[in-house]
Parts: sequence; C-alpha cells; structure tokens
Amino acid sequence: MRIAIGIEYDGTGYNGWQRQKSGTGVQEILEDALGRVADHPLEVVCAGRTDTGVHATGQVAHFDTTAERTTRSWLLGANSNLPDDVNLTWARPVPENFHARYSAVARTYRYLILNRLNRSSLYRRRAWWVHDHLDVARMQAAADLLLGERDFSAFRAAGCQARTATRELRRLDVRRNGDWLALTVTANAFLQHMVRNLAGTLVAVGSGEREPDWARFVLESGDRTLAGVAAPAHGLTLVRVDYPGELGLPSPDVPDLLPGMPT
Repeated sequence: MRIAIGIEYDGTGYNGWQRQKSGTGVQEILEDALGRVADHPLEVVCAGRTDTGVHATGQVAHFDTTAERTTRSWLLGANSNLPDDVNLTWARPVPENFHARYSAVARTYRYLILNRLNRSSLYRRRAWWVHDHLDVARMQAAADLLLGERDFSAFRAAGCQARTATRELRRLDVRRNGDWLALTVTANAFLQHMVRNLAGTLVAVGSGEREPDWARFVLESGDRTLAGVAAPAHGLTLVRVDYPGELGLPSPDVPDLLPGMPT
C-alpha cells in the first residue's frame, strides 16, 4: 500500500530534507516516526528536497507499507512520535503509481522579507531582514521579465545536478504588507537555490542597485555570477505542491503572507 502525506516543518534545526551521514534531515525524523506506527522500516520520498534552514507548510511525500492503518492512525501516530518542529497535516492512500516528486505538476514557494530599519528577534529565522527600502513596483517589473519556459542556468546553484536548466516559471509575484514583502513563486519544478537566487536578484532591483531590465539580461546570459546574491535560506518556505485533480489530494491555499505574520 502506498500512502501520501502532507508535512509542515520548521527547517531551522535540520540539515535540509534528506537523511544525512552527519547532522539530521527531516526525512530521517519522519521515517523513524512513521516506522514506529507501521512497525517496520520504511522510506519516505518527498516532492521537493529543501535545503538547510528552509521551511515547509505544504511539503508532500509518499511511502510504501504493508501495515494496515487508518488515515487517522497514520496522522495521530506519526505526530505523537515527531518533535514539535515537524508535523503531518494529512494522510491519504494513493495509487501504487503515484510518486510525490514525479506526479507533481507544480510547486509553490514563498520567500519572506522584513523591510525596515530595525531587525526582528521573533522572525529572525523566518524572514530576510533588508534595511534598505525596497520598491515593489520595480521588483515586480523585473519579475515579469522572467516568466515563461526559460533556461534558468543563471539562477541555479553551482552544484545543481539537474539534467536541464529549463523550467516553466508560472508565477512570480511581489506583494507588500506594511514592513513585510512576500515573493510567491510557482513553477513546474525548481533548480537548486533557484528561488533564493531569484529573490536576491529582485532585491538588487528593488533597492535601486540595478534596473528592472537587468533581470532579463541576467536570465539570457546564463551566467550565475552575474545574478544577485543568494537570499538566506531561512526566508524560504515550500507552501504548496499541486497534483492532478483526480488524485483528490488536499491543495492548501497560499495566503498573501504566511500564517501568523503581522498584517
């Protein structure tokens, strides 16, 4: 039997998603907790691996099991064995050919920026503090130039192992709510550090350091060294993974700002 699960986690204390030889990955924590419920070892496969310090409110994964459990038992049993910073939000049986990564049709990330002169103690691990004023209109103008199916080599990490850098960027919105800026990014798939590199480039435009047209120049160059700095990992959250509707999996809404953020 194959089970799909929704996962929420604070990535602050983890070395990314993947099980690590040294340090702790979210995958390891989940496999241990779910294995206790199943009463046998199992492997959890996620929709998108997140880096050290990156968070998730809408991560999706699957695992195979021979155990007969209700969805309620999977949910409550796993959560009783998980630390407070990792949580299952739902569990559903799915067809054997379902794959959390390869069956996904889109992924959405949220990047949060605190834009004011003073930093925040409470949100220091959830948002990038930028004290220079950021012009949202300039950032959105630059973002619009990056939409579509493009070669995003200029926005991938040097160590990215993806076979191709071509991705379809479907949404790149920049919204301000008081001192808070939220970048919402949707694509069919992402390259390693792609969202963080996009965020760093847009911040360079918003601060006035670069003009909006520079974003298109960077994209067309294919040269990572020409783009902005990689934004810090702690501002990034995986908020949604979309699948074909016939699977009937939950599709969480993506609010203008993350839950709990000041309005």
